[in-house]
Amino acid sequence: MFADSSSAQPLDRAAVAAVDPTDQIADVLSLPEQLRDAVFKVESAELPQVDSPGGLLVAGMGGSGIGGRLARGILGDQASRPILSSAGYSLPGWTTSETTVLCASYSGETEETLACFEAAGIIGTNRVVVTTGGSLAQAARAEGVPVIPVAGGLQPRAAVAYMTVAALEVAAACGAGPRLTTEVDVAADHLEQLAIEWGPDSAEDSLAKSLARSIHGTVPVIAGYGLTEAVASRWKTQVNENANQLAFASVLPELDHNEIVGWGSAANFGRFSAVFFEDSDDPQRIARRIALTRSLIEADGASVHVVSSIGQTAVERAFSLILLGDLFSTYLAICNQQDPADIAVITALKKGLAEQE
Repeated sequence: MFADSSSAQPLDRAAVAAVDPTDQIADVLSLPEQLRDAVFKVESAELPQVDSPGGLLVAGMGGSGIGGRLARGILGDQASRPILSSAGYSLPGWTTSETTVLCASYSGETEETLACFEAAGIIGTNRVVVTTGGSLAQAARAEGVPVIPVAGGLQPRAAVAYMTVAALEVAAACGAGPRLTTEVDVAADHLEQLAIEWGPDSAEDSLAKSLARSIHGTVPVIAGYGLTEAVASRWKTQVNENANQLAFASVLPELDHNEIVGWGSAANFGRFSAVFFEDSDDPQRIARRIALTRSLIEADGASVHVVSSIGQTAVERAFSLILLGDLFSTYLAICNQQDPADIAVITALKKGLAEQE
């Protein structure tokens, strides 16, 4: 399955269609439209402006929860209050009634998020929900909690625009950051061009396709800093779910205090590749670290890549990498001859948990 024969593997529209029967690639390419629709859907929820000195906590799992982390990275120094994420059955002990809690679940049936919604109600926090429906929407409406709608018919991980915009807008509504709707519109226009440049009709040596071929047959380790820290996690989980293979995410400069040592014996355990994200707002010391780290590990890895974000605003730059990673991971699935919609093991796990109740 993972033999290194991808150099001759076409990654055009026909090759993608042969392995992607549910057309997941179309959802990736519609990211610009989803960004615009996400703003509209938040506005339709008519969120109340509730001042929350305790900041924003985003409770969610997997593809639903990543929006909170991406929003925190995008806001960066513009965040005036804490913006944190929680992935689990309970809220952090420091959560108070002065905290706004955004409960994010695409299906509305995520058991961990339902538990957090209930806990947030007991504490008396300002609650907001983002979901397509399900038990979460039903409970929220019964208790008068605002519900931000999300387009249906997607894999939860494909709803990244909706979840990120929801977190950004709730952050603005609770006083944790400025509204970035103009930046979102600009990013959507930019992504339309990038989707052409990297999409299935692009040249076979386009960036997303070249990355997939180079990394095919290896375990990618993806590292980010600041804005790109959460993007690295997004790439990791997209490789996990779309390409059905292991991947790992790391953070600079922390990885230079431990992980870098492990690369010296990487070849003894398998074929590993490294991806470092560069962003125009990174401090020079991070840029120097990336260059030096690359020089020290490239002899031990199957391949090492430095990928730069593209755009002027933080929203543009973050979503340029999100789109690139979604396409790259889909092409990697094609190289693996793996249906990117196949997450049977997650379905089996949820079924097994339900049967034990």
